[in-house]
Amino acid sequence: MRPTTRRSTEPRRRWAAALGITALVVTGGGLLGGPAQAAATASVAVDFPTHCIPPPIAGIPPIDGTTTAQITVDDATPQVGDTVAVTYTVVVPAASNPVDLALPADIMTPTGKVTLGGAQSGDVTVAGPKKNDPVPGKGAFPSFSMTGTFTVTAPGAITLSPGDYNIHTSYIMELDTPCTVTGPPAPVSETVTATGGGQVNERAVQLSAASGQAGDEVTVTGTKFTPGAGITVAGRDGDAQTGDTATATADGSGAFTARLAVSDPDTTGIVAYEGGAWDAEKAAGPQAYTVTGGGEIPDGSQQLTTTVRAGTLSMTQAGDSVPLSGVDFGRGGASTGDLRTVTVEDFRGGPAGWSLTGRVTDFTGPGGARISADALGWTPSCATKPGSPSTCAAGSAGTVGTAGATLASTPDGAATGGEFTVDAGLSLDVPAFTGAGSYAGVLTLTLT
Repeated sequence: MRPTTRRSTEPRRRWAAALGITALVVTGGGLLGGPAQAAATASVAVDFPTHCIPPPIAGIPPIDGTTTAQITVDDATPQVGDTVAVTYTVVVPAASNPVDLALPADIMTPTGKVTLGGAQSGDVTVAGPKKNDPVPGKGAFPSFSMTGTFTVTAPGAITLSPGDYNIHTSYIMELDTPCTVTGPPAPVSETVTATGGGQVNERAVQLSAASGQAGDEVTVTGTKFTPGAGITVAGRDGDAQTGDTATATADGSGAFTARLAVSDPDTTGIVAYEGGAWDAEKAAGPQAYTVTGGGEIPDGSQQLTTTVRAGTLSMTQAGDSVPLSGVDFGRGGASTGDLRTVTVEDFRGGPAGWSLTGRVTDFTGPGGARISADALGWTPSCATKPGSPSTCAAGSAGTVGTAGATLASTPDGAATGGEFTVDAGLSLDVPAFTGAGSYAGVLTLTLT
């Protein structure tokens, strides 16, 4: 049988301290806020459970704790069509400086999202300036505020709840510490009551992230644009457009998705509008966005940079011919052997897993005699090389056949990749009075 291939402690803390790592250490305690309430209320500070992931180099596992935050607006009684400015203040971050090294001022850039509910739904991206007081070693992180805007599109009570936030630090290295709301949404901190029901521009845009390093791409999604319209997605600095632009086309429902590479450091927000020239009546945004990176290098220091290049998903096999054991005419039975070992290398560096499948042809012999492909079965096994982000799972034992079966796979995940060896015991069930002679079939392996 001939297979064919288709390619488809402490030392760590000292290291972290030496680099000025500003990982978040979440502190427990505090009262957790209850469910979001739709009733109109004055702005209040709320507590909510938070899950933070410190930079891996800090050597600190994800920690769960409590954040205290407050949402305020510049107009609590807007009319439909008005633009409302939103301020998201993290009053007490669920964090402290985990190292003995004091952190200098103005190295932290916060970004986040505010969740709308009630009469209007969606997320408002918010961003804050790169500004903070110095943080002593093992000291608490200071409060910070982030701002953004949204356009009122429906009358009634609109609730605002604090959402996920991220602290980006620029000190020797560029690092992010994302904190997500556990069991969202968080409690309501502010409610605005909108009046009026006249004609309003309901176009809206949302961003996949509120910040990124220069050159990073952000996914921009839009709704309620004119079906079939050409859309311009652009960066904004106040009323001026920056050099960051992309185009898309609204589908039949008026929705679109675009990828915008943001490189201009002046970009502070992202808008979308129909056509090639700005028209506020056919536009949405801005949604706040911050370009991070480019932190100051302290005197007497040298910034070292490198690039990790993404690779490919590939496989190799230890041979292309598998001799199966013979059986006797008149008796038949299991003709057995072992698949040549297949080595899978997943060096793509992303969230996707992989699947290795196989299918086999009928086995042909003298004078056109055949043994059905359904007579071949296998018992797969798979081993993962230590240190691989993914874990390999063997497929189920059973028939291979022309329809095929899974030999091994790894799941999708936040970080995937690694090296794996795949094997299988093979067994061909030969009928008792199959004509004497040599039979051959082709097992094709496909990696996707």
